[in-house]
Amino acid sequence: HVGLAAAVLLLIIAFNRSSNRYLRMSSIVIGLVIGYIAAWFMGIIDFSSIQSYSGFNLPMPFRYGLDFDLSTIIALGLIFMITAIEAYGDITANSLISGEPVEGDTFVKRASGGILADGFNSMLAGALNSFPNSVFAQNNGMIQLTGVASRYVGYYIAAFLVLLGLFPAVGLVFSLMPEPVLGGATLLMFGTVAAAGIRIIAAQEINRKATLVMAVSFSLGLSVELVPEILCQLPETLRNIFASGITTGGITAILANLLIHIKE
Repeated sequence: HVGLAAAVLLLIIAFNRSSNRYLRMSSIVIGLVIGYIAAWFMGIIDFSSIQSYSGFNLPMPFRYGLDFDLSTIIALGLIFMITAIEAYGDITANSLISGEPVEGDTFVKRASGGILADGFNSMLAGALNSFPNSVFAQNNGMIQLTGVASRYVGYYIAAFLVLLGLFPAVGLVFSLMPEPVLGGATLLMFGTVAAAGIRIIAAQEINRKATLVMAVSFSLGLSVELVPEILCQLPETLRNIFASGITTGGITAILANLLIHIKE
């Protein structure tokens, strides 16, 4: 199915290069829809299970009860600390892509508001029997590819997604999207996110301390992603926390920045 993923990727690039702004803004959606239809004709998707998910479903808050467990709270607290670090990086990239400042009071207010919203949404998700969420870096790729960074567009999309979430069959249709189709689109979006990160780093003054901090954090972050076996001796809780390269690299960068002192 590599050909299907490549076709989706090429379609998105082709439509994104169009002089028609509507085609350019819709390039990702068009690529996904065409890829989805192609996958259906190829027999990759089976819609037979959708019949059992028809109808309307209104979430019932705290359907599974409410409990407070200290060990769980501590573990999730550490995880949310990491997601806050990830959110800060995503918001920084978002500000850069959107033409907003990436330092100063305006940026601090923007970042703190984004992290607060991330935590509130996770709390709301738990109350409505769903999983906690975190900021998606792919959204920055969406902004860069479509050129649309208006928060009002986000409001309308959020309301639309809430409405669709009341119909389980719609969610199942999205969940049936084949990995080659989704992968072809996210590959390009993650690439744009990486490019934004490089732009942020390149805009800073890279001295000896910054070089060491980046070297250590990149090395450890990539190590746990490429060689996950190095964590096999750790307790399961720590493995779950440090299994993400973002987590390991983020914590390493913070500690290295605090502990490394070099006189220029």
